[in-house]
Amino acid sequence: MTDKRLLMLSWEYPPRIIGGLARVVEALSRQLANDKWEVHVVTADHPGTPEHEVMDGVHVHRVKNQTDMTPDFLTWVNRLNFGMLQHAIQLHRKHPFSIVHAHDWMVTDAAWTIKSGCGIPMVATMHATEAGRMHGIHNDLNRYIHQMEWRLTFESWEVIVNSHSMHAELQRLFGVPKDKIVVIPNGTDPDTFNFDFDPYPMRSQYAGEYDQIILYVGRLVNEKGVQILLDAAPKILSACPGARFLIVGTGYYMDHLKNQARSLGIDNYVRFLGYVDDDSLKKFFKISDVVCIPSLYEPFGIVALEGMAAGKPVVTSDTGGLTDFVEHGVTGLTTYTGDSNSLAWGILEVLRNPELAQRMAKDAYEKVQHIYNWKVIAKRTEELYDKVIAEAAEIGTEGVSSRPKVPVSASKPAVS
Repeated sequence: MTDKRLLMLSWEYPPRIIGGLARVVEALSRQLANDKWEVHVVTADHPGTPEHEVMDGVHVHRVKNQTDMTPDFLTWVNRLNFGMLQHAIQLHRKHPFSIVHAHDWMVTDAAWTIKSGCGIPMVATMHATEAGRMHGIHNDLNRYIHQMEWRLTFESWEVIVNSHSMHAELQRLFGVPKDKIVVIPNGTDPDTFNFDFDPYPMRSQYAGEYDQIILYVGRLVNEKGVQILLDAAPKILSACPGARFLIVGTGYYMDHLKNQARSLGIDNYVRFLGYVDDDSLKKFFKISDVVCIPSLYEPFGIVALEGMAAGKPVVTSDTGGLTDFVEHGVTGLTTYTGDSNSLAWGILEVLRNPELAQRMAKDAYEKVQHIYNWKVIAKRTEELYDKVIAEAAEIGTEGVSSRPKVPVSASKPAVS
């Protein structure tokens, strides 16, 4: 029995996939299991899935939450945390965990209670912030989430962020000391895009032989900036009449975006494809000519990384974590955030210059292979776990339970 036992807390995990969080936690957990960690993910239940199963070497425990009896979102979150806490404590009593890794604010209560009650050192990954997503704090729900995010950073031994942009954001919003924050980017597995596939039959469903496919993948929410891409579409079509836009994803903004496409007169050139499974998604990357990430707020931007791993040129906004790995003119093109003219320029630059597109795609693929693959990311995460476990051992269980490693300002978190 290994003494490297990890408790991973995440409110979403495949097949429950709402955003990028589920895929990140799954990929990291799977690689850690390959590296001989005994990984236990405690997550929310999902219809048609067992309470416990082993997926790719990872123990997945799903907590039933009586969703149909839950009157509101925060009650659902509180019940989820209570269920996670009960289940995790039972697992810990059988075979103690070495460390807890919490992902985002929705598991804060369970994570810090386990840490405090069982004396297990805790790290947390902050994948985004409420103030960033909402461009400030505007109501009681925003304020509650903001406070929970602060609590998670306060209680954690170390806080992981996926970009230098998020590093600065946590310092500004929550007063987290910079030496308590560790930048470990997200990753991808380029090998998963290496498969035998004839793109022509699938591509012909969405575009003509000489047309060009612009692909967007992600949630359909305001912060992802799909509306900017649609605003850019008429400018792109005027120069490249064969441009076709494929929008993969779901979200509350879908009806708004469909209405926008109709009002712009481009609905014949735009296809909203909704949710697609992983295998189909990889094929959509393969049939595309350019992958577009027009985000207004983007802590990291894993879709850009996936586009690069698929060997496709990427055009992104110049916001957040995207600028960590999309180097303008080298591994992709960055455009002004929220500017449809700039976005149209970037996409047209790729479509009109196949040599540039090919060179950037090649350089981007090499970068992903050597820096942003999950083997490298998992190794960096393991090194942090080992460091935290060793430091926690020096002060003992009582010390771990009673205080965070580094004092964080206990004043109210800043709001922007």
